[in-house]
Amino acid sequence: MDFNTLCIHGNNDKYDTTGAVSVPIFQSATFAHPAVGESTGFDYSRQQNPTREHLEKIMSKLEGGLDAIAFSTGMAAIGTVMELFAPGDHFIASDDLYGGSHRLFHQISMKNGLSFDFVNTSDLPLIEPLIKPNTKAIFIETPTNPMMQVTDIEAVAQIAQKHELLLIVDNTFLTPYFQQPIKLGADIVIHSGTKYLGGHNDTLAGFAVVKDEKISERLRFIYKTTGACLAPFDSWLLIRGIKTLPIRMDKQQENAMKLANWLNEQKNVKTVHYAGLPTHPGYEISKRQGTGFGAMISFEVDSEVMVRKILEGVSLIQYAESLGGVETLITYPMLQTHGDIPKEEREAKGINECLLRLSVGIESTDDLIDELARVIKGE
Repeated sequence: MDFNTLCIHGNNDKYDTTGAVSVPIFQSATFAHPAVGESTGFDYSRQQNPTREHLEKIMSKLEGGLDAIAFSTGMAAIGTVMELFAPGDHFIASDDLYGGSHRLFHQISMKNGLSFDFVNTSDLPLIEPLIKPNTKAIFIETPTNPMMQVTDIEAVAQIAQKHELLLIVDNTFLTPYFQQPIKLGADIVIHSGTKYLGGHNDTLAGFAVVKDEKISERLRFIYKTTGACLAPFDSWLLIRGIKTLPIRMDKQQENAMKLANWLNEQKNVKTVHYAGLPTHPGYEISKRQGTGFGAMISFEVDSEVMVRKILEGVSLIQYAESLGGVETLITYPMLQTHGDIPKEEREAKGINECLLRLSVGIESTDDLIDELARVIKGE
């Protein structure tokens, strides 16, 4: 079945006899047993709910996994995956990560006895020398947040398999529509469903998609025990959002390409980071391992004065955290998404006072460019 069709009809089991086209919202915390020792398959919504299960089956098919588990947030998904490991285990991770992941690893995972080496995983020769006898996994984002570094997933998967490590890939920026890490060798794929999968900036969600039955069983045990499950109504919102994922992603990418090229021509813009530009270091890898470049752009302007001028001058484009919705959002990483990272460490990654991140929506490109021209050039 084609991906576009899977987004709409990826799971035809709707647990419903009325013929309702929209999947019912099973807003129930608990389910009655038919008899002693018998179950309908659903007992308590922390463990499983029919609406959430419907969503999980769709996500599993979209990512090409054995199982998909839906969480209350993307960070809940990552936090649960980290519970697969034990004190003393070692990780190699991308050094340019979403600030929430950085915060989790540094302030919670390390406290719990895990250790990390952070490295630019787009530079493959840097990875293997960091592997130790207690290394258990490699965690990558690609493209990274916010510097848009691109990692060769298949090449890292070969390193991981050689050393019997798990490969965990955060696929939030590209979604399974543009990139399917499991087919490239990943063991676990993470998503913040809040972003492109939901697509409307109206709910929080997260996913972990796996290809191994033992990992699935362990994650589901941790999941029901710690309880970070996605609620029925939020599950329904994700089901609805995924139906339009391909057409939204196509339009957002089209807009992003035009905006990236326009930004590249502005004298007040020093650097544009967008994987769809042929000048991007990861351009060829992106073409090889995916079907699109996404709609996330980071760009550096020439002064903090210009940053303030942009953030306080936009109106159609909204100055807000998050990404992936139909509305175009602009973010100031040093204050927002990466505000908890020490200044020296942040600036070493290029996340400085002049860097802005743009999540491109589905508005008219002309209107978006007119807005940026007005605030950047005073037009």
